[in-house]
Amino acid sequence: MIPLMPSVEFDAALVRKLNQMGPRYTSYPTADRFSAGFGAPQYQAAVARLDAAGGQAPFSLYVHIPFCESLCYYCGCNKIITQDRGKSAEYLRYLGREMALQAAVLGTRRKVDQLHFGGGTPTYLSDAQMDGLLAQLRACFDFAPDEEGEFSIEVDPRTVTPARIATLRRQCFNRISLGIQDFDPAVQQAVNRIQSHQQTMEVLQAARDSGFRSISVDLIYGLPLQSVASFGPTLDKVVAARPDRIAVYNYAHMPQLFKAQRLIQAGDLPDPEAKLAMLGLCIERLTAAGYVYIGMDHFALPEDDLARSQRQGRLQRNFQGYSTHAEAPLVALGVSAISAVGNTYAQNEKTLGDYYARLDAGELPIARGITLNDDDLLRRQVISRLMCDFIVEYDRLPLPGGVAPQTYFAAELQRLKVLEDDGLLCAGSRGIRVRMRGRLLIRNICMAFDRYLHDGPQPARYSRTI
Repeated sequence: MIPLMPSVEFDAALVRKLNQMGPRYTSYPTADRFSAGFGAPQYQAAVARLDAAGGQAPFSLYVHIPFCESLCYYCGCNKIITQDRGKSAEYLRYLGREMALQAAVLGTRRKVDQLHFGGGTPTYLSDAQMDGLLAQLRACFDFAPDEEGEFSIEVDPRTVTPARIATLRRQCFNRISLGIQDFDPAVQQAVNRIQSHQQTMEVLQAARDSGFRSISVDLIYGLPLQSVASFGPTLDKVVAARPDRIAVYNYAHMPQLFKAQRLIQAGDLPDPEAKLAMLGLCIERLTAAGYVYIGMDHFALPEDDLARSQRQGRLQRNFQGYSTHAEAPLVALGVSAISAVGNTYAQNEKTLGDYYARLDAGELPIARGITLNDDDLLRRQVISRLMCDFIVEYDRLPLPGGVAPQTYFAAELQRLKVLEDDGLLCAGSRGIRVRMRGRLLIRNICMAFDRYLHDGPQPARYSRTI
């Protein structure tokens, strides 16, 4: 029997007190710190350094498919709303060019043990287009066997049939993520995403019948017309369906950054107290149903690989959220996609025009990025372990020789003192341990170690930490 990890502790008054703007730490340094001075030469140098240090290690591959048939008003992703299938065919041609350029840098037959298709809506592609894309990927890279690799795809249940789900499993995918957000009809109408419970459950059952190893669903709280009373039935339906993983995201209303959100009536949004109550309800229902709180917005059944990886200290956080393949280099393909290789992050051009122009010139379409220095790498490790394990052990950190952790992080520990007084963590001589009541506020704790937040002006792009 798999032992359950202790549950997260929800303290509404504490969350209310400490809720503030802050990064989500899918990377450190965060993407707003990337520079246009970083390009393909810096990325290629990072791959060379990685190979020199450790040989041909397996890596993770992300493929961004930006197209959607219709607009969900809450969405802040890089997407293109179109029903012109010619656009996806053109995109795939350019994606093939990028793939070939990456294979030339990485070396042919480099092993891939983790693959993720995100978007947009990856299932915007037809079966034939998906077959062709996967064939190109297999020609460039050596994929691990199905029983060893983790190959996942994000699916909009409105765009697929049970037969399509079975095809996706045959094509290579063994993990699937289904977008739900909310089953309440009034909320769905308010965000322009009409999706019946029956339709979603048929897709989920098809994934089980087809042999997907892990099924994840996404929910959002804080959407227009939502309330504790309206969101409860959605949670009941999701718990009854028993997916392996559940992500419960806090809707961040930032219409100044995301045009689609301007279609949402601000007066229809629940107030902060209602959002806080919905969060409390999610934690109560999901933990009572046996789900383990992984961190941030994620819950998983104890036997799922995500929970197992956390227990074994192998959990990692990257641009797709939590990952089970610790420290694997991440190579990202497609418009706006971000790679994480060695001590670098590299982001592709954000618009199709710029992305295509770079590839027409025979160049990797890298628009910006950053090379991490030793201090960045150290802080990245601290933040990663806090986000994934809720603990940092000083003797495992690559501190400069002869410098005590209490000396190196003197300013950070001083910032943490306030949070320690609130009962969020314990800072001792051997390391830092986050208490149960501090887990929901892990972003606040990580922010204490973010040198960029304290050395200069803070960008206005961040969402609230809860």
